[in-house]
Amino acid sequence: MTSTSKLPLEGVVVIDLGQVYQGPYAGFLMAQAGATVIKVEPPNGEPVRHRARISKGNAVPFAMLNANKRNISLNLKSPEGAQVLKELAAQADVLIENYAPGVLDRLGVGYAVLSAINPRLIYGSATGYGLSGPDRDNLAMDLTVQAVSGIMSVTGFADGPPVKAGPAITDFLSGVHLYAGILTALYDREKSGRGRLVEIAMVETVYPAMASNLADVFNRKAAAPRTGNRHGGLAEAPYNVYPATDGYVAIISVNESHWTGLTRAMGRTDLAEDPRLRTVLDRLKHIDLTDQIVSEWSSRLTRDEITEACRTNRVPCAAVRNLLEVTEDEHLHARGMLREIEHPEYGEILVHRSPLMLHDAGTPEYIPSARLGQHNGEILSEYLGLNAGEIDALRQSGAISQA
Repeated sequence: MTSTSKLPLEGVVVIDLGQVYQGPYAGFLMAQAGATVIKVEPPNGEPVRHRARISKGNAVPFAMLNANKRNISLNLKSPEGAQVLKELAAQADVLIENYAPGVLDRLGVGYAVLSAINPRLIYGSATGYGLSGPDRDNLAMDLTVQAVSGIMSVTGFADGPPVKAGPAITDFLSGVHLYAGILTALYDREKSGRGRLVEIAMVETVYPAMASNLADVFNRKAAAPRTGNRHGGLAEAPYNVYPATDGYVAIISVNESHWTGLTRAMGRTDLAEDPRLRTVLDRLKHIDLTDQIVSEWSSRLTRDEITEACRTNRVPCAAVRNLLEVTEDEHLHARGMLREIEHPEYGEILVHRSPLMLHDAGTPEYIPSARLGQHNGEILSEYLGLNAGEIDALRQSGAISQA
């Protein structure tokens, strides 16, 4: 790790039992902030690692979320593997897990056991529905949480079926909340000296993001409609995706200066005085007309021409880009958010840094995601003081993988 000054979480030791996206993303954010993160995987690896068998592209998500982590493979179903985890947790500051409720308790390495061993341990648990309540034991994945949380009900067009959001949005919303909860508990531990259980439920992290869509629920006691690309609460206009000669653009007006700027961009300053369109309430009453006027203008221009006209007149606007365009974005590369690396297993791939830029802190060296069990021997020797014979005995017992 190289840095110009100390990274904020240097010295913090994290045991990362996270799987797929949610837990690993919280661990990634901690690693990028300087924590020593030890990723613990089953002997055969976690589910996203398995996708590398499909193609190099399918391997990238694992590499993205597990950079700067050391790796140990433990069989927690074996008494020896569970004992290793207990001994590691005794020296750790944080443990992250996103197993279903009760799984780690049944393996003898849940919060009650580990906090008794290490009262300063902050135990971060992320589940679909929480550790209590009638839905506690419902199986949860990003898709099912999108369904039950209401996301799918308000995504899509009114005359079509519910649609999931394209990204794994609930996994990452909850991963960010898990990180925030852990950091809050770390801050409190500086005063109290004690760790605690930090609990995140995916379905609860989604609800605040539904703020605009809840308008109909509160106004009419009715289910919110699917509004396509219009504002979720139908409270702004224009607010939509409009055609261009080479694709689409998103244009949003959230105050009257945006609307008057757009009339200038369109060369239609007369519209600012049109009684049907003068205020946002007028435009909402005539929302189809509003969208028709903007569409007729935008459909004659390229995305770049539209965005430049809007930028000049201070109107929020952006081209609808595909992911290939995003990965090649000059701005993201210039800021260092995206970079190409040579991964020891997957070859040349594009990866990202943490979106959290902590100015005047150190800059971590980017360390590619580790092989399964790559640091078995190092970690067992460094943290538990085991010698080569004892480590080999754990391999032979099946407590750790053969790596």
